[in-house]
Amino acid sequence: MELRKRVKMNKLEHNLGLTPAERKCSRNVMRGTERSNAPQGGNAGESSQLGGSGTCSGSDILPLWPWRQCVSMAAGLLLAGLLALTQAWCVNAIHENLLWFSELTEVEREISFRTECGLYYSYFKQMLQAPSIQEGLSDLIHDNLTESKRTINLLQRMNIYQEVFLSVLYRLLPIQSFLEPVYFYIYTVFSLQAVYVIALYLTAWLLSGSWLAGTLTGVWYILNRVDTTRVEFTISLRENWSLPFLALQVTAITCYLRPRLTALQQKVMVWLMYVTTFCFCLTWQFNQFILLVQALIIYTLDCVDFLTTAQVTTLYVVQVSGLLSVWLLQFCNSMILGSLVLSFIVAALFVRHCQTGLKTGNLLVRLGKLLLHSAMVLLLTFTINYLAKKALQLRSDEHIFKFIKSKFALGPTRDFDASLYLCEEAFGLLPLDTLERLAGTLLLYPYTLTVLLLSGMLAVAALQNMSKAKGGSAEERKGAGVARAVAFRPDVAYNLLHTLFYGLLAFSTMRMKYIWTGHMCAVAAYGMCGTEMWTLLLNALRCNSKVLLRLLRYAVPLVMIGWLYYKFWPKIMEELSELREFYDPDTVELMTWISTKTPKQAVFAGSMQLLAGIKLCTGRVLTNHPHYEDKDLRERTRQVYQVYARRSPEEVYDILRAAGADYVVLENSICYERRHRRGCRLRDLLDLANGHIMDGPGENDLDLVSATHPRFCEAVKTDTAAYTSLFTRTFQNKTFHVYRVKKKRKKSTKSSPEPSETQ
Repeated sequence: MELRKRVKMNKLEHNLGLTPAERKCSRNVMRGTERSNAPQGGNAGESSQLGGSGTCSGSDILPLWPWRQCVSMAAGLLLAGLLALTQAWCVNAIHENLLWFSELTEVEREISFRTECGLYYSYFKQMLQAPSIQEGLSDLIHDNLTESKRTINLLQRMNIYQEVFLSVLYRLLPIQSFLEPVYFYIYTVFSLQAVYVIALYLTAWLLSGSWLAGTLTGVWYILNRVDTTRVEFTISLRENWSLPFLALQVTAITCYLRPRLTALQQKVMVWLMYVTTFCFCLTWQFNQFILLVQALIIYTLDCVDFLTTAQVTTLYVVQVSGLLSVWLLQFCNSMILGSLVLSFIVAALFVRHCQTGLKTGNLLVRLGKLLLHSAMVLLLTFTINYLAKKALQLRSDEHIFKFIKSKFALGPTRDFDASLYLCEEAFGLLPLDTLERLAGTLLLYPYTLTVLLLSGMLAVAALQNMSKAKGGSAEERKGAGVARAVAFRPDVAYNLLHTLFYGLLAFSTMRMKYIWTGHMCAVAAYGMCGTEMWTLLLNALRCNSKVLLRLLRYAVPLVMIGWLYYKFWPKIMEELSELREFYDPDTVELMTWISTKTPKQAVFAGSMQLLAGIKLCTGRVLTNHPHYEDKDLRERTRQVYQVYARRSPEEVYDILRAAGADYVVLENSICYERRHRRGCRLRDLLDLANGHIMDGPGENDLDLVSATHPRFCEAVKTDTAAYTSLFTRTFQNKTFHVYRVKKKRKKSTKSSPEPSETQ
């Protein structure tokens, strides 16, 4: 019986055209499968999880002695640490050199936290200034400073648990005497960049079986810093906290999908996936949309038989558990329960449970069943999501769907909220110069070749899986399993679809490229240091051998690293030696005046970006702010922005008083904006939303009409009686004009604060 099994295995290997190294790999997979079916109780340390045997990645070509494996492992981990520290040091040095951060005053440092970054950092500062941790938490839960005339739960509304955790940690650690809070904060964020590099390094190592792939990944990530991160400019941005945890989650998934894991190792990987998913979801409000793409990847792999039922269910449960844990911590945030990803997972699991015969029949039958199955899943997903949002009365994320509809011309283009996103470069299509920069560091070429090769192999393997008839003898099923394992590994399949799906997301929305470009480095390094591409090339040249394969896998990456060092090291040193300094005297003057000349409970109205800085630098109350995930706040922001529209002074006065504003800050950079093209300037968006003809030469829609009032931000500076009776100028410089909103009108004229809109 044993002899017959070996003969049938050899026949299968010969028919597949496998090389001797691949045959050995296939037997290892077969033995691993047999072990996994047997009761667990073997030696857990039998194979290393980083490039160990049984991965079919080429690590079995020339096996190492145990002491050599230990030395190789130590060298790989040491290099991972060195590359991680290099990345953290680089971003810190660039941040210091661009701003001369160490020499700035406190108000200048706080102003350097631009837009929403200043808002998030203000809560870290607020927690440190609180008399106790308990009082600080209570103030966040019952906050009446962030939105005037409202008390909101910031821990429910925003993803600021990281600021809370850091503030508590800073209080408890004995570091106050030698480390300022702002440095503790930024060093933590820069340290997460080190974690990011380590996660990508380990992913490439796991895929290829060689830590040289991890080294190449780290080098590429650092050299492509412009396209892999923007942490040195936007320290507090939520994605800078969350993406390192997403990269760690991908590493854990990659390890979980490898063959020959013991039961204990699988449990450890599941817990690691849960913890990293939880941390990722806790630190970014857009977590549900990123996890939705990941759920679609899992669904695709399930449909074409690359994952087992247990693996698919486990991955779905990990996602749901992470989201529900965050839901509990965020005081039952309805936006999570109404997320599309939860609806999709519930629908996918339910339909799969009901449709038991999905994976039976020949290829055409299975394709038909798959189309029907997918249609049912999508229909049930949207039904569940619609009912959930109706039951929860959820409208917090509708602006995102408006943006998607407008971006793909599926909805109205005059919607103010959608237009705010569409007119920002970060939410446009990926610029082509990004690909030019990636090609300049030799990243784009091996990445493209690797993705094309793996995509072809994935398609062939998927067709083979779907063509394979269910049933047959046990030996045939085992043989088919070996063929599938050799043809395509599930961990490689997951990472391939990961880079493809998030690559499409990056091309559609430039801001999302930071999810793609980091993982892109790992995939390209796997292509250079793995066996698939080199084996195909050597087979085509009819010169495949173990020694030549090993030589190419190590020589080519080393040559590339040497060339990258020769070309880019001088440029990096030049960039790190470039010294600039922060200079924004007008904003400093404004913040100083607000801090010294206005009451502490004064309410300020203005642009979202500026108000975030006012909250951080002065602690004054705001009418609106950049965290846009609330319908009432979005409506209030649109109302406050009428100061840049063509509205009467009475209408603007009523709007500001309704929001509780004591002061309004007008910015010349918005009132006379030239940065955006016509139709994308803020005043144009307001004119379109109000049904008015836009400024300047150009076409206008036929239904737009001329406004009956001048633009408020311009007319108020004329100091005519209609304006001075309602507003008093209290501060001005070259950039800002501040007006105090008088408590009572001198005129009895009443007008509606909001005319009819044209959508």
